[in-house]
Amino acid sequence: MNSRLRISGACRLGDWGVIRARGADAGTFLQGQLTNDVLGLAADRACLAGFCSAKGRLQASFVVWKAASDEFLLACSAGLLAPTLKRLSMFVLRAQCKLSDGSDAVALWGVAGEEAKTRLDGAAVWARRERDEVSAIRLPDGASETRGLVAAPKDVDIGLLAGDALSLDAWHWLAVQSGVVTIEAATVDRFVPQMVNFERVGGVDFKKGCYPGQEVVARSQYRGTTKRRTFLFDCDTLPAAGQDVFASGSPQEPAGTVANAAPHPQGPGGSALVEMRLAALGDGELRLGSVDGTSLRRAEMPYVVPLEAEPGA
Repeated sequence: MNSRLRISGACRLGDWGVIRARGADAGTFLQGQLTNDVLGLAADRACLAGFCSAKGRLQASFVVWKAASDEFLLACSAGLLAPTLKRLSMFVLRAQCKLSDGSDAVALWGVAGEEAKTRLDGAAVWARRERDEVSAIRLPDGASETRGLVAAPKDVDIGLLAGDALSLDAWHWLAVQSGVVTIEAATVDRFVPQMVNFERVGGVDFKKGCYPGQEVVARSQYRGTTKRRTFLFDCDTLPAAGQDVFASGSPQEPAGTVANAAPHPQGPGGSALVEMRLAALGDGELRLGSVDGTSLRRAEMPYVVPLEAEPGA
């Protein structure tokens, strides 16, 4: 498969939604719930963040930005929005923070290639640009293509500035190529942040203080107990999030789990981010679904992934 494709354009992200956090205590509340530093987030920045259980397992992942002095927006998988909103609301208590589903008011678009370059004009990763109530956030590149997330009022048509309409499948493939995992309904409660390389892509701040699962996440980092990581693979059939991966050398139990997957723009098959035991990388051939399933071919990640636990990281 040729990963050096030229992909450009914009598409409406109907599979993403927006949680709105508004009120005098919105920043403080989110600071105590998410894995990243929300209080330190400047108006011209966004960040990746996770929401964990008490056991340190990711319940959702977000792109977070500060929309106003007392308002934050959290973009996440639409399939997780309602349960995540319900769970977060349980912790508000007396805080002056109102959580709501903002998807009816805010539309999310994915932009890539020349379309993203035109909107973001050389902005660094996680930078945020705003103009006429439309926010553009630079996301990590995928397959060497510039990517951005655009948030606009629902009644505003962002139009195409430089490219063509982009298919949702192509957008998902670029997202997989970026190496940044999005938690989906099929993978809730499956991963500690380090298992999906969150600290490698700026999704965890280890100095920000407490949040649910913080002790587990910190222990995984500083005691070098992370023995599972996420890697990029190609496959001649299309993987699915939550699907097991097996190593031929140890067929008795799964070696890993598909975190995200997308069809290849040129077909056939697709690409996947697979969370797996580090030891399984040298344990024979990796196959999808069963030891007799389709072979997985390891591809190059856009950042360095440690191949063994790193004590004292």
